[in-house]
Parts: sequence; C-alpha cells; structure tokens
Amino acid sequence: MSSSQPPLLTNATRDLARFAAQLRYEDIPTEAVDRMKTSLLDSIGCCLYGATLPWTQRVQAMAEAEQAAPVASLWGSGRKTSIANAVLVNGTAGHAFELDDIHKESIVHAGSIAVPVALAYAERDGNWNGRDLIVSLVAGYEIGTRVGNAATMSLFYRGFHPQGTSGVFVAAASAGKALKLDADPMQHALGIAGSQAGGLMAAQEGAMVKRFHAGRAAQSGVYSAELANRDFTGIVDVLEASYGGYLSSYSDKPNAARLTDGLGDVWETAKVGYKPHASVTSIHAALDALTHIMRSNDLKAADLASIRVGVSHMTYVHCAWEYKAQGVTAAQMNLYYGLAVIAHDGVAFVDQYDEKRLSDPVLLDLVARIQAYEDAEIEAMGPAFRHAATVTVKTRDGRELTHRILNRRGSPENPISADDVEYKFRNVVRSCLSADKIDRLVELARRLDTLSNLDDLISIVSAPRA
Repeated sequence: MSSSQPPLLTNATRDLARFAAQLRYEDIPTEAVDRMKTSLLDSIGCCLYGATLPWTQRVQAMAEAEQAAPVASLWGSGRKTSIANAVLVNGTAGHAFELDDIHKESIVHAGSIAVPVALAYAERDGNWNGRDLIVSLVAGYEIGTRVGNAATMSLFYRGFHPQGTSGVFVAAASAGKALKLDADPMQHALGIAGSQAGGLMAAQEGAMVKRFHAGRAAQSGVYSAELANRDFTGIVDVLEASYGGYLSSYSDKPNAARLTDGLGDVWETAKVGYKPHASVTSIHAALDALTHIMRSNDLKAADLASIRVGVSHMTYVHCAWEYKAQGVTAAQMNLYYGLAVIAHDGVAFVDQYDEKRLSDPVLLDLVARIQAYEDAEIEAMGPAFRHAATVTVKTRDGRELTHRILNRRGSPENPISADDVEYKFRNVVRSCLSADKIDRLVELARRLDTLSNLDDLISIVSAPRA
C-alpha cells in the first residue's frame, strides 16, 4: 500500500544516523558532558534500587533461565548474561520506581535505557574510558529525545508510552555507537528499531509491565544495532515515511522539524531533568505547591478540609483518575495519592510507595477530599506548561489558601543541581550499597570524563548487593 501524502521530512532518519555515527567527544559541549555525569549517577541509583523490586526480579528470573553467554552483568547480583538480556533486566530496573531522569518535551526517560546499554557494551569490551561512555550516552539521548520531540504529546494522547516507543531509538543509537557503526548501518539500526516500538499507557493503572517498557526498549535497540552490524536492513526512512513510518503511525500531530532542529548546535541532552519525587513527573508541581502551602502556613494533614488542584489536560488525563489501591505503579501515577502522602509525610519518596501504605485508611480519607479539574489558564499556556498546577487548600478553620507552580522542580526552567541529584542518589541506594561504595560511585561519576577505564565503576554496580 502506498500513500499520496509527501514525506513528513526528507532524509531525517539519514541525518540523525549520520550525526550519531560521526559524533565525537570533542563535539559535545561542556554542559551536555556535565549533564551526562549527573545522569549516570542518577540512573545507576535508579537501576540498583530497582533491581531489588519484585517486578524486576521476575524479569531477571526469566532472563537467567535462558542461560545466555555471560558477558554483561545483571546489576546488583554478581551474575552475568548476554548483552540483550542484561539490558532487558537493567533497563526494567531503571524504570522500576518512577525515579529515572526525564526529558520534558519528548517525555522520554533516556537514562534508564542508555546507561544500561552503554555500560553493558563497556563491560563486554573491557577497554572503554569515561569519554567513550559519554559519547555512547549522548548518541542515545540526542537521537531518542529528538524522536520524542517530533512525535509530540499526540503519541501519548493516543495511548502509547513514550518510554517503550521513542525509547527504542535511544537504545539503538547508544548500542550503534558502542558497536562503532558507520552512518549507513546506523541508519538501518534506527530503521529496525522503529518496527519494535511499543508500550501502552493503560499499564499505568496497576500493571508491572509499565516498568518492562524501558527494559524492552533497551533490548530492542540492542537487537537493532546488532542486526544492522550484520548487514540486516531496516526501514531507511523509518521516521519520516508518510505511510507506516514512526511519526505517521504513532502521532496524529507530529512535528517532524523537531527531529533535526539545530542538530549539532542545540543539545537536547543538556535539557534533561531529574525527579525529586518517586512519582510520575506530571504531578510534581502539584506536590510542591501543596508542600509550599503547608509549610508557609504551618499546616498539618489534620488541618485540611479539602484540596482542589487545577492541572493541564494532559496531567488530568494522565494522573487524575479515581485512586484505588491496586499496586505501586498505580499509586506512583496517581495525583490524589501523591497529594495525600505529601500532606501526611511531607515527602513522596521510596517509603511512601511501600505496598503497606497504599490502602492506609488515613490516606484514603484525604484522597476522598481531593478534587482535580482542568485549569483553563494553564491549558491556554500550551504544552510547555503541561506540568503546571494550581493548588487550593481549604482548612478546617475556614481559610482558603492557593499556590500555583508553573515549572516543576527538576525541569529545564527550574532545575535541581548536581548536588541535589547526589543527595537523591545517596538516599535511593543506601539499602543496597555500602557507604564506601556509594562515595566511590559519586567520585567516579564526577570524574567520568577523566577516567582511563571503567573497571571500578562496573565492578561496583555488578557486585552482589550489600
């Protein structure tokens, strides 16, 4: 079948493949290098903690049952498997607890995909330095986020999960760079990856499979690069093809120009942000607005009569569905539960999403007194403000208090610092790494661009948990 419609953008897949294949460390600006150092630490923390969780352990058990050639580590276990199976497990771990980094426009968490992929190849090869790792990461971040940018929020509205769809391009580019693919095979790697894109957003309401989307994207990208390295061919115009291409199939309103806008001059890698809360990014502004109101007015949860929160259409669709205690995933994606734990605990981090908290009657009582609505003013501001929130609290003594946050903490407009990410890392991994190993990983990430080898870093993440 053919289409009479013109291509969305001529040669975009080719141009992105050339960029990734030709990328050198010297091309990457300092800001992007620094962001990769921070993302490496953040992603390792997410993966090591995520590896302890039951959904990751089920995926790991399946992978280990295959008894593949042991060349890459299953992090935190002391055991090895194939590169493809290692990234399946480690990528699932990275996305296992809603802690992984986030590129706002693309809605892609590139770290939970690119870091496991790049480090798996580095471990197998044994001769990488820190700059080699940075280049592989940047290739994945830059290509995958640009694909997500071009797909726009339309992909999400259609019910697809960007992590499993646009995420395959993160992995294919990182793996292709690790394999030193030239431009033509890199183009085929992207062309193969596009046919493996998948992930449905209904998974957010309780299924373990949402976590698996990141691992499967990582594995699919590895397969794509490995096949391309063996002269297997893919769709050479996979991104821009007018019929059956990635953008034309997954998005009703693609913006194909975003694939290559400023390529090589504007670095999407440098726009990556980090999560201070262990929940979906879309509710972070609402959580912080409630925190501001409560701290500014010295309020406790018992003082709250009701909460109203105005959000964008996307956040409303994504997160403002009726809360039911149906699993950790659902709680982390739900606006009402997040606000309830903020009101009672002051934080929404690892402990707040423990299975034992999900049906706490005290939390459910407050959930019943929270109302969300689509805030017309926020919606009118456009996609850049889709995470904004207006929170209004009515207190039991009759006061009405309102606070609006337009740019969540951790966004490009309101970033958290590398020191903040280090603080988060230390808290995330304290249950699975010794203090000296935590300190060592912080040091290695900070000096990544100067490391002559990655042996120490790989040995720490690979070793059995403390």
